[in-house]
Amino acid sequence: MERYIGLDVHAASSTLAVVSQAGKRLQTAVVETNGRALVEAIRRIPGHKHLCFEEGAQSGWLYEVLSPHVQEIVVAGITRKRGQKNDRFDAQGLAEKLRTGTLEKRIFKAPRQFVMLRELARIHMALARDLVRAQARLKSVYRSRGISTPGRAVYGHAGRGSWQRQLPASSRKTAARLYEQIDFLTDLKKQAEQDLIRESRKQPIACVLETAPGLGPIRVARLLPIVVTPYRFRTRQQFWSYCGLGIVMRSSSDWVRTADGGWVRAQVQQTRGLTRQHNHVLKDIFKGAATTVVTLAPEDPIYVRYQQLLAAGTKPNLAKLTLARKIAATVLAMWKKEERYNPDKIRLSRNADCEA
Repeated sequence: MERYIGLDVHAASSTLAVVSQAGKRLQTAVVETNGRALVEAIRRIPGHKHLCFEEGAQSGWLYEVLSPHVQEIVVAGITRKRGQKNDRFDAQGLAEKLRTGTLEKRIFKAPRQFVMLRELARIHMALARDLVRAQARLKSVYRSRGISTPGRAVYGHAGRGSWQRQLPASSRKTAARLYEQIDFLTDLKKQAEQDLIRESRKQPIACVLETAPGLGPIRVARLLPIVVTPYRFRTRQQFWSYCGLGIVMRSSSDWVRTADGGWVRAQVQQTRGLTRQHNHVLKDIFKGAATTVVTLAPEDPIYVRYQQLLAAGTKPNLAKLTLARKIAATVLAMWKKEERYNPDKIRLSRNADCEA
């Protein structure tokens, strides 16, 4: 007796809908959003239970709390829905999609692995974004008075007084408070980096991955709690797609009718681009690693491949994308084999890179 359960979760209440294996709607209930109430509601449902809810701020907690009480648990990607919408319809829709296997996107969850590292990575990223915002606000104060502030010199302690003297008296207090905020966030960010690296290096694989080109301790610490395990990805193409580096072809009106009434593929214009459904943090990590190799590692064989691409007429942005894909494939192989980076194993043939 199979039971398919859809759960539409909100801050105070959650709506639960149960569908039978034949598609019959058996039950709808409203439950308070707390662990004890949700577990009790799930336990009261008989049979083999398959549970589905959407990705959100509470999805990791729900997965951890409810997974021991069901036979299958699925976290679905959020999709836009046309037409009538309410909590009951949303819960029933999730249950029905789980029953028929028509969920568009399933989200991988491993809430019990890298728990501390995941939280430290999250707060480090938040502090980094806040620091960038504060720095942008400071530059906007100078820009509003027609003062040019190229580079990062305006943020430093040296010469800070001379910068402020260029402002009118009405703007100096604002600049002073923003400097205080920048100093405070800079200190917090440094502490967060230390905590993040310390926790990351408790994992033996972190020291292995840090030897990869362009990947330092911060990027590895952000990478680990997202990927969790390399065995999620059977091939490098799957990993590329997850990282936003997978190439997709887009076309329309692909078929034309022949004289004998059959159909053949038309010679239509196809556009080529990167997949839009991906993990944005991973894309940022590998594109940043490619930039690091281009600017700081001219002796690495991957940089040699970059020069070969430029010499062959490839645009610099596409050549850098190829480097990002090569680094991602290298990291995946290193993680699976638990081997440190060996430049001698890097292949420089054109077929090994699959340029965009």
